[in-house]
Amino acid sequence: MMGCQTVPAQLFYDFCLDDHVPADHLLRGIDCHLDLNSVRTQLKPFYSSTGRPSVDPELMMRMLIVGYCMGIRSERRLCEEVHLNLAYRWFCRLGLDGKVPDHSSFSKNRHGRFRQSDILRHMFETVVERCLAQGLVGTEGFAVDASLIAADANKQHSVPGVEWEAKDDASRSVREYLAVLDDAAFGAASPVTPKFISSSDPAAQWTGAHKGHAFFAYATNYLIDTDQGVILDVEATRAIRQAEVRASRTMIDRTESRFGLKPGYLVADTAYGSADNLAWLVKEKGIAPHIPVFDKSNRTDGTFSRSDFTWGSESDLYICPAGKELKQFHRTYATPRSGITSEGTRLYRASKKNCDACDLKQRCCPNAPARKVPRDLNEEARDVARAIAATPAYERSRHRRKKVEMLFAHLKRILQMARLRLRGPCGARDEFLLAATAQNLRRLAKLRPPTSLHGTIAA
Repeated sequence: MMGCQTVPAQLFYDFCLDDHVPADHLLRGIDCHLDLNSVRTQLKPFYSSTGRPSVDPELMMRMLIVGYCMGIRSERRLCEEVHLNLAYRWFCRLGLDGKVPDHSSFSKNRHGRFRQSDILRHMFETVVERCLAQGLVGTEGFAVDASLIAADANKQHSVPGVEWEAKDDASRSVREYLAVLDDAAFGAASPVTPKFISSSDPAAQWTGAHKGHAFFAYATNYLIDTDQGVILDVEATRAIRQAEVRASRTMIDRTESRFGLKPGYLVADTAYGSADNLAWLVKEKGIAPHIPVFDKSNRTDGTFSRSDFTWGSESDLYICPAGKELKQFHRTYATPRSGITSEGTRLYRASKKNCDACDLKQRCCPNAPARKVPRDLNEEARDVARAIAATPAYERSRHRRKKVEMLFAHLKRILQMARLRLRGPCGARDEFLLAATAQNLRRLAKLRPPTSLHGTIAA
């Protein structure tokens, strides 16, 4: 006889939710290292003292962590998954009969109180402190990089940059953009008017950096330690190089101020190798730049580049391949001159007499009467970076820089953040903070959980 499963008619059940969550479940590891005791304190000013009780803010935070750790991008789907999944219920402290917030209430709280407060930054920094306590962060070296994340905007709902103007009934994302026009990460990042501006999200940058179809995007900037790949800071900016470089300075300063961490060296790609940025690292911060120098002086037409000329620091001149001197001034002026050009360089010139009689003129300045060599005001910092690039330590640090690229790949492929769901600078900031928090928590979850950890954290 074929069997048929029947439901036992029991009045009472002995059911423990904890027994049905596997011991090696990711959320168990995350729960061991998560401290949300300060959430209510941080959010208390944003709640009224009267009226009906609101949704528990700790529940909201736990649900957000579940969503970003598990790659659940939709808030509606997140509420459904928390309702059905036993492990998610256990992590959110809901039990079997706990009520899951409606997705509309979830969104209102997230876009209201959470955005008005700085709770997501606070939670991210709390997780970084946990990484520090576990010995995951070293101060030998940091790495910085940026990655483009597509914005929730499209070309069809955009206008040419010169035609865009804010309307009186502007949306929240437009108002947020107007509020950051003087911010170096957004409105003041570049004086250049974008080719297109999205009507729904004007802070998003129209970019073709991926060498394919252009799109609207934000840049998420990571500062990580090169030892374990822990994200020490994250910053949202427009998807342009100037904003990304300034974000790196902001993150380095903030990490030093918040955690007292200062690296011995910084690893980055060529976008961060401008003379100004290298000078900031070397002179102001005392950080060794393991960064390729951004230099446009190399010639491709077969003539001598600036690197073929020898710099004499004591004499303040260049020596050409033929052994002749290139000076700023070949005579004394009655009124002293600075010699600084509008591009922020000093120009060193050879004597026309020497160039005319030189056998190497065709290889040096065939189309000019005499050779000129510009020197940046911060060329000493670039020389420091060039000297570091010739060391074995530089090669090792360049290999370690791959960890930040791996984090970006994990962000897009595992956490499913190839496109933002929130608009505006604040929306991008919130999403990037939550994603970085999730990545650090997943890193912590791989550690062996200490005994009586909840009591340790609460203490």
